[in-house]
Amino acid sequence: MSITQQYLLDTYRARQHGEPFPPAPGLNDWQAVRELREYRRFRAVVAGRPVRGRLRPALARWLHRRRPHGPRP
Repeated sequence: MSITQQYLLDTYRARQHGEPFPPAPGLNDWQAVRELREYRRFRAVVAGRPVRGRLRPALARWLHRRRPHGPRP
């Protein structure tokens, strides 16, 4: 069953029972992403790690290792 089919079934059941409709799929995705980011920041503070600036330096190190070291034509 797809997400859309499940949503339609839940909406139908809610209407039959006089309950409020469930939120549409994808409606709160960005809110969930923000909450996950805040939770990870909180866990970093509790663990004593820096909260910001971890992803970009790690990506730069990874890209630097993959780049060939030699003269470019």
